[in-house]
Amino acid sequence: MNRIDRISAILIQLQTRRVVKASDIAARFNISLRTVYRDVRSLEEAGVPIIGEAGVGYSLVDGYRLPPIMFTREEATAFLTAEKFVEKMTDASTAAQHKSAMYKIRAILKTAEKDLLESMDGSIEVLKSQTQRRVNNNDHIQTILNCIANKKVLCIDYTAGYTQTKTNRHIEPIGIFYLDSYWHLIAYCRMRNDYRDFRLDRIQALAETDMSFEGNHPTLKDYIAQTACENKMETIVIKVDNEVSSYINEQRYYHGFVSEKQFTKYREMTFLTISTEGFARWFMMFGDHAEVLSPNKVKDRVAEIAEGIVRRNSSVEV
Repeated sequence: MNRIDRISAILIQLQTRRVVKASDIAARFNISLRTVYRDVRSLEEAGVPIIGEAGVGYSLVDGYRLPPIMFTREEATAFLTAEKFVEKMTDASTAAQHKSAMYKIRAILKTAEKDLLESMDGSIEVLKSQTQRRVNNNDHIQTILNCIANKKVLCIDYTAGYTQTKTNRHIEPIGIFYLDSYWHLIAYCRMRNDYRDFRLDRIQALAETDMSFEGNHPTLKDYIAQTACENKMETIVIKVDNEVSSYINEQRYYHGFVSEKQFTKYREMTFLTISTEGFARWFMMFGDHAEVLSPNKVKDRVAEIAEGIVRRNSSVEV
């Protein structure tokens, strides 16, 4: 990105939040803090009213706004792609709100971009695989998000997964996340006096109350990180031959897939799991075309399982 485009993008970023840290700008554009200071100074010299406070960040003078934004073709198609995901992966009210926002976005697009979205609409689709569960999120997402924003207590009727026990609870919502076909709500449960993970499809009824909460709850990101630490999650690295890697693309997400690196003949995949035993047994399905790189205890366990299979299924001595 050239400097003019970057400075324009920084100005847009300054409008997205009340205060923007210099470190956030540097991280977004992969530039040094010195370059950030120079770019902000250029905006100030151009007449943009920027307030800078040491140790806090930058903000625009209240009331300052850019003229209507013009989106690029790539940005316009990205909006369309996101609309397809929201429609299939959230709930009815969230999809409706996103569609309403898309009408406003389309309204400010140039004619060429409007025509592009219309022609591309039939060329982008999000399909659910056979292994992906069909889940009813009960149209709860928007109510939950509103209560998170306004720090309002929620009253829910919840059915536990294993016992099928039904309870009525008052909870203080922290955040939601999507994992393995399900939306989850992390909240402080006043009945249990602790944090709990509620699956949205198991919330039979939900209502916002008049009660507010002020507790210093962790952010969703911090809670997930802490939970992973408490559960002693294990990092596992394997390499898989390219010829079979496509067969496990869907399954890997159920076993804690985090990231991968592509090499000429194989892929190096990293997983985070709380069950090394379960991972080792899943690995055996394609182990003749793969190798455990770390940790050694998983590599040893795979060897033990393989030896056990040989002992039980052949007369060959191991």
